[in-house]
Amino acid sequence: MENKEPNRYTKILEAIFVKYFKKGVTEIEFKRTEFSQAADELGIVLPKNLGDVLYSFRYRTLLPKSITSKAPKGYEWIIRPSGKGKYKLALAKQSNIAPSSILAETKIPDATPGVIAKYSMNDEQSLLAKLRYNRLIDIFTGLTCYSLQNHFRTTLSNGSQVETDEIYIGLDKRGAHYVLPVQAKGGRDKVGIVQIEQDFELCALKFPNLICRPIAAQFMADNLISLFEFEQSKDGIKVASEKHYRLVRPDDLSLEELHSYSIRQS
Repeated sequence: MENKEPNRYTKILEAIFVKYFKKGVTEIEFKRTEFSQAADELGIVLPKNLGDVLYSFRYRTLLPKSITSKAPKGYEWIIRPSGKGKYKLALAKQSNIAPSSILAETKIPDATPGVIAKYSMNDEQSLLAKLRYNRLIDIFTGLTCYSLQNHFRTTLSNGSQVETDEIYIGLDKRGAHYVLPVQAKGGRDKVGIVQIEQDFELCALKFPNLICRPIAAQFMADNLISLFEFEQSKDGIKVASEKHYRLVRPDDLSLEELHSYSIRQS
């Protein structure tokens, strides 16, 4: 939800936008170092973590109306990396990646070790652990998957440094190999289309011989997890598949529910 009174992050980003915006532009490039100048001109204290200004608008809060109102119908402004310490506000087709409110749930017996469940929190690390212990990436994709690395960092061709929460390697029954970059979102963070774009580029750069299948996971509730798979199209990134899995105690999964799953369409 947008704040009633603009905070420091909003004021700084608005100043950058106003500085460069002209009617008809589709991209506005800026450097992160410009935040300091904007803060001085506005007479406000510069946030200690400059990266959090960008992270906040990319994954947590809405851009201010002073920016969103300048987007043509059917489009939205997004923040893309544009090199080391460089970014750009770019117009893109609207692509709200959020769990469907009418999608059926699938109950999965919770295999999370008790000691992990006791101390886990509703955050990204807890979500990654539950994905791993319950083999949810395998179940969702139909592949046999193995975690390769957490917090996989690399530098893209334009010099931008990116991080993917976890990389899985998968195999299918033919023996084909897949790479599955996973973005996990807990709390109030949301899945960003820019992260998925970066994951496709990461796959092409670091795993060119593997089949790329980017995945995003999000907590909907403590033990209700939504999973998305994405594909590239001429119109940009699209959701290829979405499933909702609820982790339950084994005795909370009835024979009737098991039967319904056996006749459910995939």
